[in-house]
Amino acid sequence: MLKRKVSDDIAKWYQSGCKKALLLTGSRQVGKTTSVREFAKANYSHFVEINFVKYPRAKQAFDGNLDTKTIVTNLSAMGFGPFVEGKTLIFFDEIQECPNARTAIKFLVEEHRYDFIESGSLLGINYKPVTSYPVGYEQELKMYPLDFEEFLWANGVSTDVIDILLHCYSKEQPAPPFIHNQISQFYRQHLVVGGMPNVVQTFIDNADFGNVLNVQRSILTTYRADITNYAGKDQVLVKRIFDAIPSQLGKQDKRFILASLEKGASMRKYEDPTQWLIDAGIAYYSFNVRDFALPFTATENRKLFKLYMVDTGLLSSLLLKGIQFDVLNGNLGVNEGALTENYIACSLSSKGTSLHYYDKKSRQELDFIIDENNRITIIEVKSGSDYKRHASLDAAIKAYPGKIERAIVFSPYNVESHRGVLYLPLYLSQFL
Repeated sequence: MLKRKVSDDIAKWYQSGCKKALLLTGSRQVGKTTSVREFAKANYSHFVEINFVKYPRAKQAFDGNLDTKTIVTNLSAMGFGPFVEGKTLIFFDEIQECPNARTAIKFLVEEHRYDFIESGSLLGINYKPVTSYPVGYEQELKMYPLDFEEFLWANGVSTDVIDILLHCYSKEQPAPPFIHNQISQFYRQHLVVGGMPNVVQTFIDNADFGNVLNVQRSILTTYRADITNYAGKDQVLVKRIFDAIPSQLGKQDKRFILASLEKGASMRKYEDPTQWLIDAGIAYYSFNVRDFALPFTATENRKLFKLYMVDTGLLSSLLLKGIQFDVLNGNLGVNEGALTENYIACSLSSKGTSLHYYDKKSRQELDFIIDENNRITIIEVKSGSDYKRHASLDAAIKAYPGKIERAIVFSPYNVESHRGVLYLPLYLSQFL
């Protein structure tokens, strides 16, 4: 069983007394259901799981009164249970399919006879309106694909080694060469395997990339099916954007150009379909900012953006055939470094960081610009041996010396600091 950081977050909710329902969100196939099941097994004597997709009839239990007694009686009559007060975790999975269950959470939590966890992959798209959201009665916890540290755990790398990496990051010291080389190899594997639990487990069980690709393609098929089933009148446009992400990231500037989708394409036409992918947890926005000022939302240009995939492994399966072999052998620059930049985007997003890039009339371009301790950190991502060539980063340091907290270049090479620039191996982005 894969070790996940989210288990510690669920434990904190449990230890706080479960005064609210825990709402576990995230894209499909990131491991939400498995994490809840494992937690319930370890902490409850009784566990009731109700998946509203698998058991659509269960929605009828919420058609009448929404008090605990009525709902439990209805569910029990359908064969769910047993319901033992004070000892039972009730798990509403795919709760977006039953808006009345979401509404009922307020009343169920108030009576506090049982503990409740809700989960859903498409909660953000609101395709079935909820009559009354249980504001103040839910604690939201967003789940992501396995990050690189979790990937190292899955591959048996000890916490002692990870502590060494953290020390190197904190002290800005090079990692021992042997460790750097070994961790770099795991990093390259992570680029093409990604962090979807089923994919990672498949790779751990048998490092046959044919099997890995099959699982990745199955997940992508599920995503496309979700677009068909839930994107409504926008489904054609959503699919068009989704299918274009790999080619757009394969360009040198990575910016998503709507005009490449169709002649005369406008933001007015494509904004809602693009937002659908964001709300479904399939992609991340990165908006352009043209000023070194916080907050970035005050100066962002939402007409200029990049789109990143939620999982770099899924992206790799959509790129050139045989790209996995190139990456595993150290050629990270394939497709203009699409995988490396997407990896940094995923790493930042999993920390709750909003993504922005800096572009001043296309003459100065910085891959990422983030807020660290109310100061600006600028980031360039380099996938080749020319990682010390960064004219835009140098120009930004010179132009805004009092506003920049750190200037970081991520590359395949070891830790180094030179002329105000911190060079970090790509795998250390997990510690940002």
